[in-house]
Amino acid sequence: SDLYLKNKGSNSQESLVRSAHPEHLLKLLTFESLPIPEPVLQGIRDAKFETCTPIQSKSLPITLAQKDLAGQAQTGTGKTAAFLITLLTRLLEKSPSSVPKGKEGPRALIIAPTRELARQIEKDALLLGKHCSFRTVCVIGGVDYDKQRNLIKDGVDILIATPGRLIDFYKQKFFSLKKVEVLVVDEADRMFDMGFITDLRYLFRNCSAYDKRQSMLFSATLNHRVMELCYEHMNNPVKVAIEPEKTVVDAITQILYHVGQHEKFNLLLGLMKKEAGEKVLIFSNTKIECEILEWKLNHNGFNAGQISGDLHQKARIKVLEKFQTGDLDILIATDVASRGLHIDDITHVINYDLPQDAEDYVHRIGRTARAGNKGTAITLCCEDFAQHLERVEVYLKNKIPVSWPEEELFLEEKEGKPPMRKRRGPPTKARKPDARRPAKRPVRRRTPSPAAS
Repeated sequence: SDLYLKNKGSNSQESLVRSAHPEHLLKLLTFESLPIPEPVLQGIRDAKFETCTPIQSKSLPITLAQKDLAGQAQTGTGKTAAFLITLLTRLLEKSPSSVPKGKEGPRALIIAPTRELARQIEKDALLLGKHCSFRTVCVIGGVDYDKQRNLIKDGVDILIATPGRLIDFYKQKFFSLKKVEVLVVDEADRMFDMGFITDLRYLFRNCSAYDKRQSMLFSATLNHRVMELCYEHMNNPVKVAIEPEKTVVDAITQILYHVGQHEKFNLLLGLMKKEAGEKVLIFSNTKIECEILEWKLNHNGFNAGQISGDLHQKARIKVLEKFQTGDLDILIATDVASRGLHIDDITHVINYDLPQDAEDYVHRIGRTARAGNKGTAITLCCEDFAQHLERVEVYLKNKIPVSWPEEELFLEEKEGKPPMRKRRGPPTKARKPDARRPAKRPVRRRTPSPAAS
């Protein structure tokens, strides 16, 4: 009774599956049975969606009635489609009001904590809204600044953004947020974790009044601080919760190897050869380790790429696209860089380092076994991170099955050392000459006199 349902392949008008709470069954609606305009339905058909997932079945009847919503749902449960369908429906049903020159702005605003998540939402919005003729713009850090500013200046209906870049543009006052009809905050708990809550409150205060717009907030957990934000800035939001019955789905095979730090890469080489994963995602705890692993794996004949905080945004996008299309077999990532990734068909997740946060372990291995597929999650536990294992297993309420590696699994790596890379730091500013300080005179070198010699 997995929570995740494939949208494809169900022709029944209503399907019954076990919901988050095992004591009752949840009726899953079909999109055709809901009051959704035809242009949006065409986009839903293009995406090959037929039956709603549990979060969609619970939230859409509420949000399509133009009520505010606070939704609790994990990544991969269909929440993005839930708020996009509502948003597109609302904009189609209500014609835009005339706006004086200089006060133009988006009709809908979607705020996401990470660049990758914002780009994924944009991709889904373009698919579902293909027949709606709305202008959708995504603004994130690390991408051409002037190009994004011009896109907003040219007019935008749906604006998808990360908080930092959005506030940067907003303070330049070339667009307004006072005409926002629909406001969406995705992964609100991550906003708190990443320190965006002050920015989020600023944006709420500068948007249209709470009773003049429809607001939707989604979060993996609706804890006290998230609900406080909802009640402060939303209009009596209806609370909807879809919690997974299990922290980790049964389709994921978990394996734990105890290994010394000095032998970890040798074991990784053996596992890569033994498992022969088609699409492998490797997690490391540090940016430097990601870069070293990328070089070592490529040096040993594998096709690997990495995304970390030090990689420029254009380069990150290129690496991700190569991994999605299959041109890259192995992707190495840190937790922060991987948030918001939505990549299907990942066969193996390998925790090269055991994460310090127990929730990160669940997020990591949840990248595999999506859309009804099976997956394998392998964790290498060395002396540097072994102290986090107990915390992870307490959170899982279960022990991770331990496997002891045979000698044959430890493969010798090719000789060679990764080149030293110059770390990318903040740009250095040229110091302006200080008028109060006299300019330094060049040091004169005295030539020894003939008498001295």
